[in-house]
Amino acid sequence: MAEPKEKDLLKRVRQIDIKSRKVVNELLGGEYKSVFKGRGMEFDEVREYMPGDEIRTIDWNVTARTGKPFVKRFIEEREQALFFLVDMSASGTFGSAGKSKNEIAAELCGLLAFSAIKNNDKVGLIIFTDKIELFIAPDKGQTHVLHIIREILSFKPKGKGTCISCALDYLGKMVKKKCVTFLISDFQDSDYSRSLKLAAFHYDLIAITVTDPRELELPNAGLVELTDAETGEQILVDTASAAARKNFSIAAKARHLEIKDTLARLNIDQIDIHTNRDYMIDLIRFFQTRERRQTL
Repeated sequence: MAEPKEKDLLKRVRQIDIKSRKVVNELLGGEYKSVFKGRGMEFDEVREYMPGDEIRTIDWNVTARTGKPFVKRFIEEREQALFFLVDMSASGTFGSAGKSKNEIAAELCGLLAFSAIKNNDKVGLIIFTDKIELFIAPDKGQTHVLHIIREILSFKPKGKGTCISCALDYLGKMVKKKCVTFLISDFQDSDYSRSLKLAAFHYDLIAITVTDPRELELPNAGLVELTDAETGEQILVDTASAAARKNFSIAAKARHLEIKDTLARLNIDQIDIHTNRDYMIDLIRFFQTRERRQTL
């Protein structure tokens, strides 16, 4: 018989499974297919030119070598891989609105993964902190997706910090073909712009920023000792002071805006998720905006 913690985990995985499939069937399935169209046309073979063939498909090298006109034949390649790069640093365990940032990440992965396998795409996972913690090669099927969700929910990382560059560089070593990549993190890191730029060049990179409301504004709760989950640094803040709360909020929102500006400057799509609001609104808005942009 499963232990209580194991039962809770299985229950949570099952909840995400049911919710994800329902949302995919009703909302996201078609959106996903229209936005992520696969790698396009793949070379199949060379054959002799026939009347009616497009002149632009002529293979001039083969034609010159044989003395007869030959054309290249292509087939549509629908299947592609979807990769999740999930930040599991210590700050992800924080949650003041009912769910931690890591739990939200697991739900987002469930929704997007079920959308992917419905369209016959493979799904892979990289969990990272300040090091690479786990790599799951892309595969298809419901069992594989549930395995990924379970790993995210139950994973116990060794590292506490965040190294976004490490995750992106590792992706570059492990995945050579172009793929859709969702980078899910609270972006409590620095010096990752170069790696973001390189990854965005090679992959279809989408950043999902996950933020808790208490990271942007402090409540009036008197003297509070704040601890940085990743570094262990502690500071004492008098949250009864309106000035202290205002200064905290200004600094936090400036950092949030800096992340947004960095992604925009690198032409990387961002889905800005907050743990205290319905992320489906943000997901659907992303798909609709991207689809409109592709039809322009």
